Amino acid sequence: MPTQYLRHLIGTERSQRANRHLALVLAFIAGGTDAGGYLAVRRYTSHMSGVLSSMADDLALGDSHLLMAGLGAMVAFLVGAACTAMLVNWGRRRSLRSEYAFPLLLEAVLLVMFSLVGGSLERPQWFFLSLITLLLCFTMGLQNAIITKISHAEIRTTHVTGIVTDIGIELGKLFYWNRSRRPDGTMVLADRKKLKLLSSLIGVFFFGGALGALGFRYVGFLFFLPLAALLLVLAGVPTIADLREAH
Repeated sequence: MPTQYLRHLIGTERSQRANRHLALVLAFIAGGTDAGGYLAVRRYTSHMSGVLSSMADDLALGDSHLLMAGLGAMVAFLVGAACTAMLVNWGRRRSLRSEYAFPLLLEAVLLVMFSLVGGSLERPQWFFLSLITLLLCFTMGLQNAIITKISHAEIRTTHVTGIVTDIGIELGKLFYWNRSRRPDGTMVLADRKKLKLLSSLIGVFFFGGALGALGFRYVGFLFFLPLAALLLVLAGVPTIADLREAH
């Protein structure tokens, strides 16, 4: 039963239920990675709106070093999203069951690298911190793109600003007073399923972030290992199935 569920969760045959469940798991991982990553490098790695705003401030203040650091973070996020598209399309052209698993496997490998390399250093140097910032941004772009591509841009796991905006829109519909029907005969109604999903994504992201902050505080970089293990569990079933068929 668990194997069948995992195969459905990350497989090529999609359903709204599978998309919702996968989005919740990835939101948890994104929250943990983002919050833990902030304590590691003092920079949120999924918040591209904040990165762009900071770049504008750095430009106005004439701080070229921080400006280039912000640009590097944004480019890394962009490259991560592009990498997901390339991996998914590569797997799709070969009719692989694991077409959606490749980005998650890559993310898991990167998180393992963060854990082992970061955990082996007593005092990480600025070069390592800069590198890990870029890799975390790459990872967040990688992950956000996978659920975006799977759900046809209906769901995102790291774009909390957009999620909160959509919640506000649905709440506006929910509390709208329908005194009469609109000219086309319809009424203003909230999508309660969508509202529930969006609220769940916010809650799971926050929960993952809280665990990520506490985990990094007490165990350091090794906290990323459980997150990597969870990704490997998600991606492992379809990948193993493809390897068996190849032999």
